[in-house]
Amino acid sequence: MRMHRGSSKDASGDPRPPETLPLSASSPPVISVVLEVTRGASVRRRRIRVPAGTQVRAALHSAGLPPEGSAVLLEESPIPLDTPIDRPMRLIVISTFSGG
Repeated sequence: MRMHRGSSKDASGDPRPPETLPLSASSPPVISVVLEVTRGASVRRRRIRVPAGTQVRAALHSAGLPPEGSAVLLEESPIPLDTPIDRPMRLIVISTFSGG
């Protein structure tokens, strides 16, 4: 009778050690991001938490902000929307269009 590998009826001596998953299989750390949404003279601050590596575009979308209608600044410099978030940061979000 042939038994498949891992069968509990296998009588072949020492059991195999348990497998350990590589670090890449664990979930990415969660990073805190402060969004300062500027409209005219008012500033609204929102704190969100995103997995490491999330793009700025996805972070804005998850906060309910239109990424394509926004300019984003990091430390007073504009950054692309596809910039990955790799550390806690404060982003200034400026609307680039207005209704009317």
